[in-house]
Amino acid sequence: MFADDIGVLRGDGVFETVLVRAGVACAIEFHLGRLRRSAQALDLPEPELGKWREAVETAAKEWGSEREGVMRLVLTRGRDSELAATPDKVKTGDLAAAVPVPTAFVLVVPVPERVEKARAEGVAVVSLSRGISVDLAQAAPWQLLGAKTLSYATNMAALRFAARMGAEDVIFTSTENRVLEGPRSTVVIARDKQLITPPAKNGVLPGVTQRALFAEAEKAGWQCRYDSLFTADLLTCDSIWMLSSISLAARVNSLDGLRMSAPDNAEEIIGLVDRGIERAGAIGDW
Repeated sequence: MFADDIGVLRGDGVFETVLVRAGVACAIEFHLGRLRRSAQALDLPEPELGKWREAVETAAKEWGSEREGVMRLVLTRGRDSELAATPDKVKTGDLAAAVPVPTAFVLVVPVPERVEKARAEGVAVVSLSRGISVDLAQAAPWQLLGAKTLSYATNMAALRFAARMGAEDVIFTSTENRVLEGPRSTVVIARDKQLITPPAKNGVLPGVTQRALFAEAEKAGWQCRYDSLFTADLLTCDSIWMLSSISLAARVNSLDGLRMSAPDNAEEIIGLVDRGIERAGAIGDW
């Protein structure tokens, strides 16, 4: 990547974060599909999924099967210098050169230390207002809600704010007091034999791990649905889960300082997530 890459200068790009387990990039077809949708939302060049699959397989193989890894797939609009030169190239008729070359790469790093604790003990969470309505995603598509862009500064600021309050994660809420998502996770609640998550139309990023969980849970007799949740639902449900591609299933053990005990079916839900991810593991499975 060059220093003047537009992804670095302006966050103009998209990415995916994928768990590498036993030498396999988990749920990769889900991730590639979401990468493609995010690229379309930003008017980026269409990702060549065949080449991405080759890069993913090579990176996972080189990482090996002895330990878990975090694989990142990054696609940006390219170099700022090439974008600036585009109008001149159009004038001279050099249309092929007028299209900036996008930047695309894959890298793998170790899983953060926080992940093991989150999986085993859960996470303390605070609820924070995102300051937007659930109608914004449909009223203002240029806001790119529901796309996984490189512009993560607000999400990271929210996590730092939570840390100052003694928490490890955040649940964003709308101006209508509806539940949205976490800075890097999908919110799912369990109530009796139901699993519920906010719908994408509310401006949340469709979750890969949540989708894998729903597919596995439905086979096990759970009722899974997408529905709007109010903050009050977080206090009346059996359990709250923060689902992400790396932490997988992290149970909320406290919300805004209120301790939340583990339900009897906590291990079952964790098992459903693990099996869902494993079934979605190999390229071409989904």
